[in-house]
Amino acid sequence: MNVFDAVEQRRSVKSYDAAHTMPEEDFKKLIELTMLAPSSFNIQHTRFVRITDKAVRQNIRQVAWDQPQVTDASELLVICADVKAWEKDPAQYWRNAPPETTDLMVSMITSFYEEKEQLQRDEALRSVGLSAQTLMLTAKAMGYDTCPMMGFDQAQVAEIINLPNDHVIGMMMAIGKAEKAAFPRGVLNDYDTTVIGNKF
Repeated sequence: MNVFDAVEQRRSVKSYDAAHTMPEEDFKKLIELTMLAPSSFNIQHTRFVRITDKAVRQNIRQVAWDQPQVTDASELLVICADVKAWEKDPAQYWRNAPPETTDLMVSMITSFYEEKEQLQRDEALRSVGLSAQTLMLTAKAMGYDTCPMMGFDQAQVAEIINLPNDHVIGMMMAIGKAEKAAFPRGVLNDYDTTVIGNKF
């Protein structure tokens, strides 16, 4: 499947074949390709909490409006971000570069992020968004359907997965084989509403 088809065919599917199991090699390929998504200074804030325990899935479903895709999809990911990844040995993100490049990047990372709490969170969540979209399109190209989810109690899910204090939850993602088609696509804004020339 080419990229154009993946973009056009990707939908947020709510109903999944609960009997389907994703082969481990497919899951690994999906994540490895998703890891190619861009991130600020190559910091790679995104962390995927893979929920495979059925009891944990059921617990999450209880705090996610009882949405069936939480338990029925082949895979459920809680996509999180390490907000403080920028200060955790930032040289590691450029260790294959010449020393002068690594030193420059570390200096830039520090000056960009230091003492800017809101920016740190914003950039971490931007990374989650880029990763999530990459994952959804890759999954579609591999023959899987997805559903990005924010309909859940973040505090309770954070407790269930033992979320570290310096991490935030971006969204959950159900992945699997659709049992029913997605709802008809909603009305899209027209081009002129979406694209603004130079200034509002």
